[in-house]
Amino acid sequence: MRKTKKDYAKKTIDLLDQAQLEIKRTLEAGKDNIALSLLEQCQEAAIELGNFIEKLEGEGFATIPLLEEYCENLFLFYEEVQRRQKDRSVSASVPLNQKCWYVPNLKSLHKSLIAIENSVKNDIKVRKEVVFLPYKASMWDALESIWDAACKDPDCDAYVVPIPYYDKNQDGSFGQMHYEGELYPDYVPIVRYDKFNLAEHQPDMIFIHNPYDESNYVTSVHPFFYSVNLKRYTDCLVYVPYFTLKEVDPEDQKKVEKIEHFCMTPGVIHAHKVIVQSENMRNVYISVLTNRMGANTRKIWEEKILGLGSPKYDRVIAIKKEELEIPDEWMEIIKKPDGTWKKIILYNTGVSALLQHDDHMLKKMENVFEICQKNKEEMALLWRPHPLIKATICSMRPRLWKRYESIVQKYQAEGWGIYDDSADVDRALVLSDAYYGDGSSLTRLFSKLGKPVMIQNVECLEE
Repeated sequence: MRKTKKDYAKKTIDLLDQAQLEIKRTLEAGKDNIALSLLEQCQEAAIELGNFIEKLEGEGFATIPLLEEYCENLFLFYEEVQRRQKDRSVSASVPLNQKCWYVPNLKSLHKSLIAIENSVKNDIKVRKEVVFLPYKASMWDALESIWDAACKDPDCDAYVVPIPYYDKNQDGSFGQMHYEGELYPDYVPIVRYDKFNLAEHQPDMIFIHNPYDESNYVTSVHPFFYSVNLKRYTDCLVYVPYFTLKEVDPEDQKKVEKIEHFCMTPGVIHAHKVIVQSENMRNVYISVLTNRMGANTRKIWEEKILGLGSPKYDRVIAIKKEELEIPDEWMEIIKKPDGTWKKIILYNTGVSALLQHDDHMLKKMENVFEICQKNKEEMALLWRPHPLIKATICSMRPRLWKRYESIVQKYQAEGWGIYDDSADVDRALVLSDAYYGDGSSLTRLFSKLGKPVMIQNVECLEE
């Protein structure tokens, strides 16, 4: 049984206990009609509680016969009050033991109610419900290890509910809607967002990896799934960043300023808990939030921000190269004529560099492809553009789109390199021997794997 439902059962028992005290007071005051009405209400509440528990725990559950016994005692008490009501001869001169005729009945009810309370407390096991609301399938690795742990907990029900998101037009309005539920790994059971009612489930915990709500200029999840709204449906909304950041010294103000916008997103502000990649990064978040929101808020952030590590690290470290499913068309590029493998270079192009350098960034990409094509006999280039790069160009640099699209088409048509726009970023990370490209959270993952990382200089063009 869910904790909220068990709490409902406990609350009903508390109300029955209060009603019994009120029954005692009304009988002492000679208000038999009120006592009869209260006994009827107790009977109805006990029957409703029995049906509620039986529906959730099954027929014949330990608490049910105790409730039946309680209802029987209520019925007998009710009949006796009716009989006593007919005899109006009781007065102040009647001996006390006659005036308190109802005490044994109340004791029986109290004893029955204690038995019910103990059964609810000890026999009903609490099951947690945890809901994961990813939006981009390629960012699922930010939540997967937490989901895996939840699935292994025998007292936990875990649901993965991918949510829709929209490209944003230049004027900030919503453009095309996307839903990537079919792109998740086969071993992850998916529930459609329009088939899962958060209001009915009221999960114990909700995990998200998108912190931006309405503040992202490129994409937006459906407004229903903004963090400011989700916290209405759970007592524990947890935000886990879909990225990792370069570690910085919390005392180095200049470096902290460069990443402080990550600390001030709506998801951080509205979530009940925020899980970041390290204790050091936790201190950065606390410092930024305290400086922005006031010294008196420091305790709030200290309790909210948890430096438990990034699930992205857990995922990529767990994958073995020999376990990867590599497409045949990739293998044709990777293998040399003698069957040995070429060195595989992951070329990662991001969003920030493109926005910063515009046409020059596209020229740099063309230059990289030209050099790598000349060396294709010894190396295999695995190009993986940021999953939001198309949406970013169309929304913020629309004039670049045709040229960028022609670069992609030319690269794919020539067939000497691998183009990877799949949702499985970890496959590319584990498969590749080295990283080249823009600064990215992928560089931290490569470092975790002990592989070399090279950051491209957009200003440098090789002949």
